Amino acid sequence: MPALPALKGVFFITGTDTEVGKTWVSCRLLERAREAGLSCYGLKPVAAGCEETPEGLRNDDAVNLMAASSVQLPYDVVNPVALKAAIAPHIAAQQEGRRITLAQLAGYVRGAISSHPADLILVEGAGGWRVPLNDHEMLAGLAVELSLPVIQVVGMKLGCINHAILTAEAIQADGLRYTGTVANCFGDMDVREENLLTLRQHLPGAFTVI
Repeated sequence: MPALPALKGVFFITGTDTEVGKTWVSCRLLERAREAGLSCYGLKPVAAGCEETPEGLRNDDAVNLMAASSVQLPYDVVNPVALKAAIAPHIAAQQEGRRITLAQLAGYVRGAISSHPADLILVEGAGGWRVPLNDHEMLAGLAVELSLPVIQVVGMKLGCINHAILTAEAIQADGLRYTGTVANCFGDMDVREENLLTLRQHLPGAFTVI
């Protein structure tokens, strides 16, 4: 696997879709930062698909981010909004009689960043870029509210070119800096190299293949 860059700063991690490896890539970035001697941690502000444990609701993505981080934070700081059902967050919240807002999430993230400064902080989204939080707000609004540069994880599978380019366009249309792309080659794909070449040609920023 090619070496990932040792990033510094606060970044928002999004994907072309759910199950494209956002958390896996985030963990690799955190591990690379640790190897470079940097302090780092990941946040998962909202996670749907949590299991009951003796310690409370826990999400695998959040737990994996914690394991890859050099700065150890309480679970509730890493994942302040934990939802049981593994479905769209706004629907999972509705089922539990809860309402998620951007103001809440932004407050959680700002609190974590101010209380626990680090060389690298990754704020991981849920699903793709246009995931609703409620009837009026999208999770993408969190990156906008915090003015975070965005890294996109592209799951290398059929349809990824369209999804990746549309996501990049949406990120830039929202006024954010598109930092780069991590192409996650997690399975067999016909003409993968041709697809990678096309993505390199059409996506802005840095491009890494893993």
